[in-house]
Parts: sequence; C-alpha cells; structure tokens
Amino acid sequence: MFKLNGIEKMNEEQKLSYMLVLLEGQLSSEKDVLANLSNASAIIKAVMDRLNWSGFYIMRDDELVLGPFQGLPACNRIKLGSGVCGTAASTRKTQIVPNVHEFPGHIACDSASNSEIVVPIIKNDKVYGVLDLDSPEFNRFTELEARYLEKFVEKLNMYIDWDKI
Repeated sequence: MFKLNGIEKMNEEQKLSYMLVLLEGQLSSEKDVLANLSNASAIIKAVMDRLNWSGFYIMRDDELVLGPFQGLPACNRIKLGSGVCGTAASTRKTQIVPNVHEFPGHIACDSASNSEIVVPIIKNDKVYGVLDLDSPEFNRFTELEARYLEKFVEKLNMYIDWDKI
C-alpha cells in the first residue's frame, strides 16, 4: 500500500528527496520495466504538486513515442528537435520552460499546460527518451526540481534496462 504520511509537513527539498526514496523502494522490489515506469510517473504526480501531466516518452526509430504517464491523453509521437521533449532529447539537456507558449515549436498536447520541464534519459551515452512534466501554472519549475528530477532519472538508469522497452 502506498501512503504519503507526513508529506504535507515537508519543505520542497524534503519532498523531492522523499520522492527518490519512494522510487528506490519501487525499483528495488519490482523488475518489470513497464510497471516501474508506470509507478515512477505516479510517484512524481503524487509528490509534486501543481502538475497536470507526468510521464515518459521513449525513443523508437528516431522519434519519441508516448510511454507510461499520469494525466490527460497526450501526443503519441514527437519528432527529435520538435517541441520541448524533442529539444531535450536532441540537445541532451534538461529543459525548463517557464511559458510554453513562448517556446518555439511548442507542441500543445494539453491546452491547460503553461510551463514544462523535460529531462532527457541518457544511459551509456545513448538517449532512451525523456521524462516530461507539465503544469497549468506559469513559471512552475525550479532548478532545485531539475536537479532532483535528474537524480530521479539517474536512479531509473540504475535499475532499468532501456533496451527491453
């Protein structure tokens, strides 16, 4: 059973640190990649507030394909270099976008989204996809969250064999 006892009393960094503990517990007790990615997106959505979407896009034949997520239905495929997700994958750099409407080539999967953060998933110098979070708030995402989400992806890389997806 999953409980978030006491999380309302935590500051932002404590919540983000706790998110990594929850992920470790999930990954260390389950070997199925799909189950782990599904629960990883749910952990983020449960711990981080003011989100309307949390999930993964997985690299398939030089494009990003929708993976496990929490939120409304999303775009199925994103070309490399297109939108925030495609830019994160092609540049191999985390993208923090305070206002998606000002991002050149933004792909609006959910019209309620106003800000976004995308972390590329890179293991052994290969891009396997991205972790994507959206918020209905402008300027929602911080450098602190970027650092912890990058740690989140590092932890995923420790347990997940991306070639099996």
